[in-house]
Amino acid sequence: MRLTPTERDRLLLFGAAELARARRARGLRLNVPEATALIADTVCEAARDGARLAEAIERARSVLGPDDVLPGVADVVTEVHVEAVFDDGSRLAVVSAPIAGGLGDRAPGALLPRAEDTLEDTGSGEPEPALRLTVTNTAPVPVSVTSHFHFFEANPRLDFDRPAAYGTRLAVPAGSSVRFGPGESLEIGLVPIGGARVAVGFAGLVDGPLDAPGARAEALRRAAACGYLGVPETPEGGSEAPVGARETSDGAPETSDGAPETPDPEQEADR
Repeated sequence: MRLTPTERDRLLLFGAAELARARRARGLRLNVPEATALIADTVCEAARDGARLAEAIERARSVLGPDDVLPGVADVVTEVHVEAVFDDGSRLAVVSAPIAGGLGDRAPGALLPRAEDTLEDTGSGEPEPALRLTVTNTAPVPVSVTSHFHFFEANPRLDFDRPAAYGTRLAVPAGSSVRFGPGESLEIGLVPIGGARVAVGFAGLVDGPLDAPGARAEALRRAAACGYLGVPETPEGGSEAPVGARETSDGAPETSDGAPETPDPEQEADR
């Protein structure tokens, strides 16, 4: 059985949620990972049952109460983001206030800032954009994109300069998201993806190192083939042979060493 990275993540989430259900059934109060997994799994299962986004979020809000979790958990799990597959496509569900009855300043480990502390002292946490693009949502429903999603692979109905967005993410604080309403156009900032620059999962257009030879051209080819908006009809670097291609540019069958076969002159004369 071959699973995509997204499917493996879904099974991991389900396993954590099942563990949380089993412990809850034994009368144990849940910790942060258990509560988060159970809330997120509830959204995914509601989507699988055919529920709409708003209904799935309401189900997730009702699954746990303050007596189901350890003290302080409700103050930590204030919002849960999970991407689920609904009947109309993949949607980001944001479950705000999933557990009622937080302890506030009385929660274990709560930090009480001084009155003179300001946003200017701590900074907004928003990175400086290296690129700005105008994005238009052509879908009839809102589309949300999270901070570290490979923006090039964002929803196919978002219309923007995708080649320019290759290898970038939103220039917003980690864990936040940007919402594009139906028909809405927004100017957004992008920054290069850091670290090892490997994009695995997402929409499956890259699934590997972003800077590998031919990776960008192949991603553009896949995006064009899948109908993504903002991709040129002839992707940049289209002369590069796609990974695994077994034909030459003129359509002649390729031999094992990569060279086109030379036709037999006698056979040519018979044609």
